[in-house]
Amino acid sequence: MRTAISSKDEVSCHLWRLKLNFLTLVLSCVTGSMVMAQDDVPGVSPADRSYSPYPEQEFPNQVFFGDTHLHTSYSADAGMVGNTLGPDQAYRFAKGELVTSSTGLPTRLARPLDFLVVADHAENLGLAPLLAAKDPALLATDFGRKLSTAVESGDAAGAWAIWSKAKSTGKDPLAGQEEIYRSAWSHITDLAERHNQPGQFTALIGFEWTSNPDRNNLHRNVIFRGGKETADTIIPFSNFDSFDPEDLWTWIETYEKNTGDRLLAIPHNGNLSNGLMFDDVTLTSKQPLDRSYAERRARWEPLYEVTQMKGTSEAHPSLSTRDEFADFEVWDKGQLGPAPKTPDMLPREYAREALKRGLAYEGKLGINPFKFGLIGSTDSHTSLATTTEDNFFGKVAAVEPTTDPIRFDEVIGGIGGKPEVAQYARQTSASGLAGVWARENTREAIWDAMARKEVFATTGTRLRVRFFGGWDFTENDLDRSDFAKHGYEKGIPMGGDLSAAPEGKMPTFLIRAIRDVDGANLDRVQIIKGWIDTGGEAQEKIYDLAWSGDRTPNNNGVLPPIGNTVDAENASYTNSIGAPALEAFWTDPDFDASKRAFYYVRVLEIPTPRWTTYDAKFFGVKRPEDVPASIQERAYTSPIWYTP
Repeated sequence: MRTAISSKDEVSCHLWRLKLNFLTLVLSCVTGSMVMAQDDVPGVSPADRSYSPYPEQEFPNQVFFGDTHLHTSYSADAGMVGNTLGPDQAYRFAKGELVTSSTGLPTRLARPLDFLVVADHAENLGLAPLLAAKDPALLATDFGRKLSTAVESGDAAGAWAIWSKAKSTGKDPLAGQEEIYRSAWSHITDLAERHNQPGQFTALIGFEWTSNPDRNNLHRNVIFRGGKETADTIIPFSNFDSFDPEDLWTWIETYEKNTGDRLLAIPHNGNLSNGLMFDDVTLTSKQPLDRSYAERRARWEPLYEVTQMKGTSEAHPSLSTRDEFADFEVWDKGQLGPAPKTPDMLPREYAREALKRGLAYEGKLGINPFKFGLIGSTDSHTSLATTTEDNFFGKVAAVEPTTDPIRFDEVIGGIGGKPEVAQYARQTSASGLAGVWARENTREAIWDAMARKEVFATTGTRLRVRFFGGWDFTENDLDRSDFAKHGYEKGIPMGGDLSAAPEGKMPTFLIRAIRDVDGANLDRVQIIKGWIDTGGEAQEKIYDLAWSGDRTPNNNGVLPPIGNTVDAENASYTNSIGAPALEAFWTDPDFDASKRAFYYVRVLEIPTPRWTTYDAKFFGVKRPEDVPASIQERAYTSPIWYTP
């Protein structure tokens, strides 16, 4: 139906049309100039343009949290001591499903993980499940029959003793039984394929190479970029094949040449290596590190697992004497076995020291063998990737939540040694997680982020941190709505390298940190710098860049503690202190363009209850007195390096 228009209305309508035509002409001119200014594509009609800018956006715009170090019943030292959950339950738990633990406890994660690596030990892979299934190939061996007899008679301790004795010889009791290993490995890769859901959940294929010379920890987790098709062409390389990491690198190189797939290895627990993890000589030949060694280690080992339940090995208080936060979850009494630690071992065990010594090696060899990014993971042997203090299921099935004293008192490190080298279950923490900046949640994207070191470690919470370095950032960049895009365009992210400094320039850094959405507020943001001075000595310095509250550093530049709201009796805390987010712009005031250096960020949360405190409240047991009631969770980014 047409609506009638009066003469007055017709005049108004005519004037409106004239104004509209003029406005259209003006806008078309403005739009044309804007198109040329923004895109420099003259003559392209706006109608031919695609609206969304995001299909062309390539920088990593998402953070994914996962565990690269989880053991299931397919690891002999888990399945032989009570873990009945295989990789299927491990993946389902990581995805957020309700799972019944090996001791019969219903458990789930408050929030699912984004990715998981089931990293079962290569040594006697799948032994316990194959025993339970009465695998014919296994029972055809003398070793398998002995184990089966012990298991069938209910003598779990006897079965463990048989396996431990065989393993301690360094010779594979199942040597030549390739089909036994192939069967277990194929089942693991089958389940990884079944649970891998690109875009939703990533199941990376992997295993642990458990090098343990004289019970010193030189373990590495090996992570595959590809899938089952290529992974099934091999059987995982084990300590029985060699305990020397140089042989592992050769095996990796051969695998890549034969398959076209790609691998990386992640060392862990340098704090339990008794000085071997970052040694100055090769393991077998005891020769000084040379350029070939440095090249191979840098290529195949781009990351280091700096925190997990058996301690955090970022720094040590006797090495970093001016770092008030270096004494955090430190395991420094010995190794996995009875051998005690001596002070001279410490510099070759901790990440910060290795990063500093790596700069010196680069100056000498031209290659830095210790140029690694930082991640955290669990090393849980329960199939349950629990990383928060209020949901901690312990190292092994025997110490899952219980009122039994074993929960606190089981010896985890220094096994078989004197009491003074023992490390107990109560001294473990629920650490840690790997934070990965990537474009999408797929095997390829997450693996590539690991390879380029664009990752960070947390001690179990999901606080997130961005870190960029460049030559031209300004403080105003913190307020940009396109903070990350600008960071990539004008600089480099964590894990990257700054090249020779432009004349007269100093490196500038941008940092943003945001608390775990369901977690504790933040205390402070720090940069840790390491460099080699004019005399060739390694140096370090810690800078407080941003902090919560109205605290003021004292005359020595020391910032007062944040405080502590933890109520130990009630296992609670409040976010009445701290800040939900912190950011910082920083220029290195001590920069010397001629000196190699690295910079990484450490973010601290306010104190929260430790798992032992939660346990004491929940079970009504006495809280252990030799561990703190609270813990100050934190994150460590991969470094940014400067090379003159």
